[in-house]
Amino acid sequence: MSGTDAGLVVTNLYKEYPTPAEPLVILRDVSLTLGGGEALAVMGPSGSGKSTLLYTLGALDQPTGGTVRLNGRDPFALSGADLAAFRNRQVGFVFQEHYLLPQCTALENVLIPSMAPSADHEPDAARQRAERLLERVGLKDRTTHLPSELSGGERQRVAIARALMNRAPLILADEPTGNLDRRTADTVAELLLELHREEKTILVLVTHSLELAKRFPRRAELIDGRLEFGA
Repeated sequence: MSGTDAGLVVTNLYKEYPTPAEPLVILRDVSLTLGGGEALAVMGPSGSGKSTLLYTLGALDQPTGGTVRLNGRDPFALSGADLAAFRNRQVGFVFQEHYLLPQCTALENVLIPSMAPSADHEPDAARQRAERLLERVGLKDRTTHLPSELSGGERQRVAIARALMNRAPLILADEPTGNLDRRTADTVAELLLELHREEKTILVLVTHSLELAKRFPRRAELIDGRLEFGA
């Protein structure tokens, strides 16, 4: 893989949705480049297209135009099982809602990405990785607890560990502290950034919080569908 292929490269990304009148344009000519170990916070009010951008970067939503390449691969050239495998191996998601399975323990929730057919973990190695991640996020003594037995901040820490489980090079976070109180939000945000640096991932986070965005070395704002850097 050449240096020009490494990292996340987004070129002239365009996204619109049909309406009975004019198409609703959400993203206009969005371009960005991020390498391993780099982090970007994208700001903007509700409805500005932040989540659409994130879902497109994570190959959950098809763009109308433009390209997304992660380490030289175009996920939108894939289909079916290959696309699902790409998302499982290459992208880790942290949402505002933790989306933990209520019937599974914290450890089992972290292990879920390793159980996909595309994952290459051996069961023992996967369990060790999950246990190490839970210890790293401060939940060593909570591995057998169900989500209902965890606080909101603890659930989100489990979600962060789950996103890192398969060593995905790209981590996408959609308002990950939006449902947390100020003190817990600060703790979760710092943990997310620490783990990003340790794992040398590419981290893209969207938020409406200026305080959270200020923690990131690079910041941008979505304005009328365009990504403006230096916000």
